Amino acid sequence: MKILQGSERRIMSSNQSQPAAVQLCYENINGSCIKTSYSPGPRVIFYLAFGSGVLLAVLGNLLVIVSILHFKQLHSPNNFLIASLACADFLVGATVMPFSMVRSVESCWYFGESYCKFHSCFDGSFCYSSIFHLCFISIDRYIAVTDPLLYPTKFTLKVSLLCIIFSWLLAITYIFSLIGTGANDDGLEELVSALTCVGGCQGAVNQTWSLADFLLFFIPTLVMIILYCKIFLVAKQQARKIENTGSKGESSASESYKARVSKRERKAAKTLGITVIAFVISWFPYFIETIIDAFLGFITPTYIYEILLWFAYFNSAMNPLIYAFFYPWFRRAIKLIVTGKVFRGHTSTIDLFSEQVKASDGRS
Repeated sequence: MKILQGSERRIMSSNQSQPAAVQLCYENINGSCIKTSYSPGPRVIFYLAFGSGVLLAVLGNLLVIVSILHFKQLHSPNNFLIASLACADFLVGATVMPFSMVRSVESCWYFGESYCKFHSCFDGSFCYSSIFHLCFISIDRYIAVTDPLLYPTKFTLKVSLLCIIFSWLLAITYIFSLIGTGANDDGLEELVSALTCVGGCQGAVNQTWSLADFLLFFIPTLVMIILYCKIFLVAKQQARKIENTGSKGESSASESYKARVSKRERKAAKTLGITVIAFVISWFPYFIETIIDAFLGFITPTYIYEILLWFAYFNSAMNPLIYAFFYPWFRRAIKLIVTGKVFRGHTSTIDLFSEQVKASDGRS
């Protein structure tokens, strides 16, 4: 999933003399990568910025996971998909971002050659798992909005679990097979060899697999965009129909219930639509850069690559903020978790929607 990390670094041969000002990742090891150091001020700023992203990705997504798994009221097929998506983002924050932070700031890889490969595998697996989760969530929301009354019989817990298994299994199998077999750099052996040095974590993806990577991102994204366009068209029609029915005073008990269900599903679709838009905006520039770079001979400067990569990483920290802003039940769940009230009595049965329902009733 990644293109040359630190591609501007050159191998340090054992008999090659270097100016005294040149810093190496490992001063006493032959063949060490050159280290590009930042001054103390920018270094502190970078660590604070990247570190805040790591903390938000880890703690924010952990709160989402705990909220959905602890409170029984949130045990629904759709919310289990969201919890699994949060798990992917949590793992990005826990296993990918901290190591990328050190590599980006220090311009050296200090975590060993073996974890370099695992880091690449984790990076790609969790990204594609997120894409597939979001695609299934968009399908779920489409069914919920277009047929809200029959939705519970169509998107069941079994269907949700199958979607979760598929999302994880396909992503992990694809990335670990690609990087584990070395198929990603077939035909690029000379380039990889020239960039190999101690303290580097170089990797390359050839044109064929760069195109495959892009299609695995683009096709689910296109499906999501089409479905959400349809969702908002249907939602607009439903809102107009409900408004016309209300103005004519023809609302029955069943119509009133259908209107409330439709309103709830439209709101959920809107929130998750924002999540999808945030994901696309975060990752699309990175995927465009990688496929263009593969066909132009990896000419993109490292700092451009790092900016796009961290822009994508920060998406893992963004979803909890979206949920906190749009979901009152999530804000209340956070309050119960942070204050430690979840450890008292039977908090798993608390009605997290009560305040939301009352507020909604008051407005209506």
